[in-house]
Amino acid sequence: MLVWGPRPAPAQPMPAPARPIAAPSPRAAACHNGLSFDRFLGELKQQAAAAGVSQRTLAEASPYLVYDQGIVNRDRGQRVFGQVFTEFAGRMAATYRMQQGQAKIKAYAAAFARAEKEYGVPPAVIAAFWGLESDFGANMGNLPTLRSLVSLAYDCRRSERFAGETIAALKIIDRGDLTPDEMVGSWAGELGQTQFLPTHYFTYAVDYDGDGRRDLLRSPADVIGSTANYIATGLKWRRGEPWLQEVRVPNAPSFPWDQADLTIQLPRSKWAQLGVTFADGKALPNDELPASLLLPMGRMGPAFLAYANFAAYTEWNNSLIYSTTAGYLATRIAGAAPMHRPAAPVAQLPFNELRELQQLLVRAGFNVGKVDGVMGQQSRSAVKAMQIKYGLPADSWPTAELLARMRGLRAPVPVAAGAAAVR
Repeated sequence: MLVWGPRPAPAQPMPAPARPIAAPSPRAAACHNGLSFDRFLGELKQQAAAAGVSQRTLAEASPYLVYDQGIVNRDRGQRVFGQVFTEFAGRMAATYRMQQGQAKIKAYAAAFARAEKEYGVPPAVIAAFWGLESDFGANMGNLPTLRSLVSLAYDCRRSERFAGETIAALKIIDRGDLTPDEMVGSWAGELGQTQFLPTHYFTYAVDYDGDGRRDLLRSPADVIGSTANYIATGLKWRRGEPWLQEVRVPNAPSFPWDQADLTIQLPRSKWAQLGVTFADGKALPNDELPASLLLPMGRMGPAFLAYANFAAYTEWNNSLIYSTTAGYLATRIAGAAPMHRPAAPVAQLPFNELRELQQLLVRAGFNVGKVDGVMGQQSRSAVKAMQIKYGLPADSWPTAELLARMRGLRAPVPVAAGAAAVR
């Protein structure tokens, strides 16, 4: 699950090209001791054979194992999305998608019931990923998978990872699940209606319709069972436990905002003592079930209790906005009310000032990962630490006041309207 968002409709299987789509750039071979693509491919085929891939499969797949510089350019040029959580969730977890999810659960009730019994994953959780990843199979991508995988394997950015994904794709073919020309998906090599990487496809796909193949492109039953298997086995889902619930947090100066962090878990009884309630004002259960307070837009935005099962969402896609949206959509499909919108627009730093803030955090000694204007977990943790230092509400949300303090100014500077990068 490397990429997400709307994808173009899948194309019909296409003839394999006879030669590379575009010549590799000079830097592509830098991590392969200068090997040409053809020699690199020869070694990769040897590794696949050593991993058990048959010569018959290698011969069938060979016409599709060609280099495409356009795929590599696309990987290196991924754009940052400019939406905050409420905007992204409003679009991706819209009412129509909730209704489609509920309809799919009714249409394939037997498969969903079987999956919940065998794996403990609720139907709404499976349906939410199904809807977000491909609109229930309508948008799976239209690019030849083997071409994408081998191109990214030859490129040096994530070579080892995609070499493994290429071999896994060949194993899928060897097992008889898909043919090379059927392998059509996203530009990053993901396959099927819930966009599995080939390693996940090979490991977790199950034959739920009993036809002898694990077909995640065309069989809804296989999609449902395989997705449940991956969530339960690969992502360690806890049977019978919640994943995300919207809550109401008292906006009081005494509230310990520094406790709002996915790395911090408190019993629900403790959150109740601090004044946290369900979104409708009802009291939280007075129990010891651990939960984290998640504020995707700081203390002025929506608030959620995230439980141990929420880790499955952040493992599926480490974008906080995507994972929170997926968890929220699942609650909606399961019958939860729409989340409460902020009473007023949440102040949001523009992209260039988020990058500046990250640069200042790096100068202050923090590791924020890549300085790219994307507020990931490392950046949010650094923001919280500086908020604590300056005596500001430590909700991990980057503000104009924090940026002004870190610039050495006494008062916040005016901030132009803008949107933060999504992660």
